[in-house]
Amino acid sequence: MLSVRTPSRWQWGYSLALAATVVWASSSGQVAVPDCADFVNFDKLAHASVFGLLATLVLRALPTRHPIWAVLIVSLFGATDELHQHFTPGRSMDALDWVADTTGAVVAVSFYTFWAGYQRTLELKVIKRKPQFDAAPLPAPTESAS
Repeated sequence: MLSVRTPSRWQWGYSLALAATVVWASSSGQVAVPDCADFVNFDKLAHASVFGLLATLVLRALPTRHPIWAVLIVSLFGATDELHQHFTPGRSMDALDWVADTTGAVVAVSFYTFWAGYQRTLELKVIKRKPQFDAAPLPAPTESAS
């Protein structure tokens, strides 16, 4: 049984920021193609990588960290992204992009779920914060007999 925990707002923020970036990029009629675009199926590799990262971020933000939910959420988002591209001038809907999105999500979530070393690496704290203590009020000064 998976334990339920409360994810931080930052974890959802990262997921939403990446999703918003994907929507913004999908809204563009022209796609910036890097010099390595000669690489066969670079587009599919890019889709798998971005949606794999998104799935990992969603998984980390879920209260139960259930991998199937993360894959379903990201796959559904990928389908709506492709539908959005269908209505964007200069773009087209491609079912193979959605397959790459879902495949990237499955691979990334599987790595995160079943490879403890990979999960530990992703969970490393980059900035260590000083612990904050709830300071108890100081006792009122008492008058001493002189």
